[in-house]
Amino acid sequence: MKKGFLVCITIMLMLSSACENVQTASTTKTSNTSNNSVENTTVPKGADTSQTNSTSEHESETDESIIPKSTAEYCDGVWTNLDDETEKSFYGTWKVEKLLGFANSYNDASEYPTGQKIIGDEMIIKKDFFSSKGLKNYHDYQHELKNPLYRLDFICDNSDSFYRLFQTDPDPLNINNNDTVKYIVINDSSTQLGIPLSFFIVNNDRLILLVEATSFELKKVTD
Repeated sequence: MKKGFLVCITIMLMLSSACENVQTASTTKTSNTSNNSVENTTVPKGADTSQTNSTSEHESETDESIIPKSTAEYCDGVWTNLDDETEKSFYGTWKVEKLLGFANSYNDASEYPTGQKIIGDEMIIKKDFFSSKGLKNYHDYQHELKNPLYRLDFICDNSDSFYRLFQTDPDPLNINNNDTVKYIVINDSSTQLGIPLSFFIVNNDRLILLVEATSFELKKVTD
């Protein structure tokens, strides 16, 4: 009887020990699974993050690449009086020699595709006097001003900046890459109002008339 009792006690102790081992193994497995889950959502120390850094650096390089390297990439808005050199080239009597072309956006008054009928007409541009009365077919373009206000509005130092600003077809105007183009507007000194005629002067050598987004080459008749 005593011997049988000892056998039962021994079996019970063995079963208890086995149960504890099973519970410990289960807990360890659960703990490892939890740890693995955390590790999978956290960048391990010392891991290779070059791809992330590369993306960030690439974005930074892209941002820097769009910053202009020089002001020549854009036209300078100046709004100033004519300098002496420009005055010498600008003043005189001019004849409308030929149609050059149209801006990318134009209205009906541009009379596309032939342009306004002003070929052969003349204009007078002097320091103290301006007259476009010679544009005889168009009353709206006929102006006569005493002491006109001539203003440099923009100066472009290359063709890309010029065409980007004025949205003008490049071929007809024949503006080369390193040309300097000055945009000149005219205001009535008594009213401060502008007139619907403006000019491009190229390298202080060529003069282009701009009327309703239509451009014409001018030829100097007299100084």
